[in-house]
This record gives sequence, structure tokens and C-alpha cells, in this order.
Amino acid sequence: MKKTFYFIRHGQTDLNLKGIVQGRGVNSPLNETGFKQAEAFYEAFKDVPFDKVYTSTLLRTKQTVQQFLDDGIPTEELIGLDEISWGIYEGKEQDEVIMTGFEKVVASWRNGELDLSIEEGESPNALVARQKEAIQHMLTRTDEETILVCMHGRALRIMLCHLTDVDVCLMDDFPHTNTALYVLEYDQEKFTIVDHYNVKHLANL
Repeated sequence: MKKTFYFIRHGQTDLNLKGIVQGRGVNSPLNETGFKQAEAFYEAFKDVPFDKVYTSTLLRTKQTVQQFLDDGIPTEELIGLDEISWGIYEGKEQDEVIMTGFEKVVASWRNGELDLSIEEGESPNALVARQKEAIQHMLTRTDEETILVCMHGRALRIMLCHLTDVDVCLMDDFPHTNTALYVLEYDQEKFTIVDHYNVKHLANL
């Protein structure tokens, strides 16, 4: 069974712009720039014959792919595609205290401490567990060969690691920006990246 997955991050939100922490617990909409990014992505990839569109349960991912849904492509939302939870930092401005806390945790992740989380938040290993459930669900759908998946920045980096057998502690080696695209092919139980961080559709924005 072969499948092709188009993974994109959602479009920009005002909270992205203002540096406010938005993880799984903040359900913010796209801003004007985010809608333009979504439109640009749609114009570039509307002719790809997607069998299904998967999103997280959060509004910003659904708004990003809405034009594909308007074309009648079936859709499903999966909690396994939700962003990591940033716990007590959710919805707060990234001031010096929060930035220091972030840097500490991200450095610990880089050192392999993948069960660590922000207080009341989620660890990378916990996120991997729910992502694997989501991927397993998608792989069991034998009639879906070309799939669009819209998710979130940190979650996407972590997803790319464990799908391609890269250690999750190296998540920050995968660049990401709003609506950046990674295309992965799945064949014989193996994922391969065939298009790495494609942002060509954003050239005129």
C-alpha cells in the first residue's frame, strides 16, 4: 500500500504575530495574513487529487484548508493532530520569564529528556503517542492514497521525526513557518520525505 501525505502547518494567527503562546488549549482563528497564506497554498495545490483532508480539532487548521473542503473533499479531524499543550504558558505573552522557561525545556528536549513538559502541559513522548494513533488511523483507510494533513508547528516537527526514524530530540532541525509544506511518501511501512519545507507558494506574499 502506497500513500502520499502533504503535511502543512496552519496559517498565521494574531497570537503568532504577537508572540502569545498558543498550544492545544488556545483555539485562535487565522488573521488576514493567515487567510492569504491559505489562499496561496490552495492556488498552488488545488489540482492535487486529494482523497481526504485531515485537520486537528482546532479552528486555525480547519480555516487553513477550508477551500479544499469547499471543493467537496471529505474531511476528518483527529485529536492526534492537535498542537502540543504548553500547560500554564497557554495564552500568555512570551515575556522574559516564559522565554527562559521555554528555552530550558527545549534544551532539555534536545538532550533527550522527552518525558519533560511545561507544568500542566504535554511532553514530546505523550504527543508522539497520540500522533501514532492518528497516523495508524490514516494508514488503515485503504481508499485514501493522497492525503492533506493540516496541523501545528511544534507538533509537525515532532511528527516528522518519528515518521522518518529521526530521534525526536532533533525536532528543531526541521524548519517550519505558517503553511510550509512537507510531502512524505509511505511505501512498505516506511515514510520518506520527498519535498522538504516547500514555501514557494508564499513567494508573493
